[in-house]
Amino acid sequence: MTHHPQIYEGKAKILYVTDDPDVLLAYFKDDATAFNAQKRGTIVGKGEINCQIAAHLFRAIEAQGIATHYIDCPAVNEMRVKSVQIIPIEVVVRNIAAGSLCQQTGITLGTILPRPLVEFFYKNDSLGDPLLTRDRLLLMELATSAQLDILHAKAIQVNYILQNFFKLCGITLVDFKIEFGVDKQQQILLADEISPDSCRLWLTGEPDPNLRVLDKDRFRRDLGNIEDAYQQVLTRVLGVRE
Repeated sequence: MTHHPQIYEGKAKILYVTDDPDVLLAYFKDDATAFNAQKRGTIVGKGEINCQIAAHLFRAIEAQGIATHYIDCPAVNEMRVKSVQIIPIEVVVRNIAAGSLCQQTGITLGTILPRPLVEFFYKNDSLGDPLLTRDRLLLMELATSAQLDILHAKAIQVNYILQNFFKLCGITLVDFKIEFGVDKQQQILLADEISPDSCRLWLTGEPDPNLRVLDKDRFRRDLGNIEDAYQQVLTRVLGVRE
């Protein structure tokens, strides 16, 4: 299929303009990266799988009253989205200790947190996407104080929706990263994607710490069967009625 000019290429997606200035086309790639793109590879069919999972989850979130940039999917690996100015903050919500939280605090992997932990990271590859305090975010003028309050509140809401959704899938939502953008009406919309690339997902009830992993940690940690894990997430997500 012929595309319009591309305006952005990230690690997982390419964004194209469309005939409508308020609408962009996101093409989901099969490329996989980890450790700030120091590790690269390909996960066969990932673009198609992630696009379908993200579309399904965006619809579930919209149904609960949270506005997203999602419009529709003209193809299995393409998503039409509303054009937004991305806020350069990665919002991470953690329900169970894993990844950098364990490395930086010494909290044991798998520890269930007493309440969801919301963290803000600066979306900047050259700096390594650092974790920033609220005061640093304000100092750098990455967002206003009011916007940070909105991001925090929306992140907690999205977490609640996703936790309940994945519970129906037999999947435990360990943590996830989301991004937000501002549209022309200055409304903050949930943007980017929600997929096994951006979430830690464990098969509920699976005691083996390697077998339970259904997300990009399989790629990061060379656990194998990456395609099977992503496909399993898609199958389980599609099994939940919208």
